[in-house]
Order: sequence, then C-alpha cells, then structure tokens
Amino acid sequence: MKNFLKYLSNSEKFAGWVFIFPALLGTFIFIIIPVICSFGLSFTKWDLLNPIKFVGFDNYRQLFSEPLFYKILLNTVVFALSTSVLGVIIPLILACILNSKIRGSEFYKTAYFLPFITPMIVIGVVWEWIFDPNIGILNHILNLHINWLYDIHFAMPALIIVSVWKLIGYNIVIFLSSLSSISQSMFEAAKIDGANPVQTFVNVTVPLLSPSIFFVVIITAISSFQIFDLIYLMTQGGPLDSTNVLVYSIYKNAFEYFNVGKASAIAYVLFIIILALTLVQWSLRKKLVYNED
Repeated sequence: MKNFLKYLSNSEKFAGWVFIFPALLGTFIFIIIPVICSFGLSFTKWDLLNPIKFVGFDNYRQLFSEPLFYKILLNTVVFALSTSVLGVIIPLILACILNSKIRGSEFYKTAYFLPFITPMIVIGVVWEWIFDPNIGILNHILNLHINWLYDIHFAMPALIIVSVWKLIGYNIVIFLSSLSSISQSMFEAAKIDGANPVQTFVNVTVPLLSPSIFFVVIITAISSFQIFDLIYLMTQGGPLDSTNVLVYSIYKNAFEYFNVGKASAIAYVLFIIILALTLVQWSLRKKLVYNED
C-alpha cells in the first residue's frame, strides 16, 4: 500500500491514472463483468422471469445436436470468409490505384470513405431500396428480376456485397497510409529491372504491405464473425434461415425466445471460434508477414 501511494505521489503518474480510470471502470462494468456472468449463465436455464436453474452442459449438448445450429454456423463462416477476402483484395487494389496519383484521387478517397462513417441503419434502408425486386435500381440496371433479399440463393450474396461496400473505405485508408511510408526507390528499382505493374504489385507492393494486410485480415475477420446490425435491418435471418448468423441467433434466443442460457452458450461458441481463428492467424504471421522476426 505504501509503495502504491508513493507511486501515486508522482504527479504525472497520478494524472495518468485519473485520465484512464473512467475507461478502466467502464471496461470492468460493461465488458469484464458481463463476460464472466454470461459464462456462468451458459450452464443455466433462465427465461428472465423465473429463478435461474443450473443445468450443466445441457445447453451445449442441445446446441450441438441441432441441425439448425450447423446451418447458422456455416452461414457465419461463409459470410465472414467472403467478406474478409473481398474486403481485403478490393481495397488493396483500389489503394494502389489511388496511390498512383490519378486525377480526382482526393474525391475518390472521400467517396470510398463515406459509407464507413454512414450509420448502418441508413445503409440498411438505402440498400433495401436498391435490392427491391420491383422498384430497385439494381434490377433495373441489370435488366433482371431477382428477389435479392427474399431468395435463399441471393440473400447472403446481397448482404456480403453491402458489408464489403461499407468496409472498403476504412481498409483503403489503412493501405494508403502504409503505401505512403514505402520508399519510391523500391518501385523505381523494380521498374529498372524490367518488372511490369503486375509483377511490381505481387513482388514489391504486397510483401511490403504484408503487416498492414495481416492487420486488416484479422480485424475484418473478427468484425465479420460478429455481424448483427445488417442482418437485423435487412433480412432478420431469412429467408428460411439462409442469412441467420451466430450473433443474430444469440439475440433471438435471448430476447425473443427468452432462453438466456442457450444464448450465452452460443456466445461462448462464437468466442472460441474467434479466439482460435486469431491464434491461428497470429501463429502464421512469421510466414505471412514480410521481415517478421
């Protein structure tokens, strides 16, 4: 205790603790405590009204015995994998194009970044109009009649399109920031050696950007596994659970079916998946990231 008081006697350190205390308190109250409580609730049966009843691993056994759970899990993996791949490749290519100082590059940077800062509810409403089978502009441009959000074959691709479109701006900014730190002499040396633009991109740009690419892949994958608002706004998991994902299933079990124990079990299954994915990616960083010791 004396050592702690002596540590706080330093005015700069004390000021630092004062500034970070609200954030620490909020993290403890709104993140750490709920995480611990939800883990305990995953072993119980509770409908928010009756007393909590301990049921052991029944929620997990029930979960892994349901065919619907595996369908929801597959939907989540397909959505996360598609969004992660497209949400990295497309911004990377666009960032390289914008970094070449094309005419109007500042306008394009702003235009690409606007969707990222636009509220999801606005994006959901606008894209519902775009995908509307009767008055939607997409069907009009393509001269087709596709029930995008009401067809089990097109609903998930439609959501992936919207998600990638929203992510592009943020990822472009990260790649442009990294590109600006690369010495132009590297590209000039490749040009002198006779490398064409594709070879320069594959053999120079990608390796030097690999730390940023690695970061973007991890962040995009984690956020894609946690998708909820887009599903809630546009499809509500339909049609026929073709767009139902783990986080939306947590919401439905907790606040529609009032099965808090099962919802908590799903949450911890999702936690294990994201943790395992992150650990695998992190273990591969020395092979995937250029000059990583």
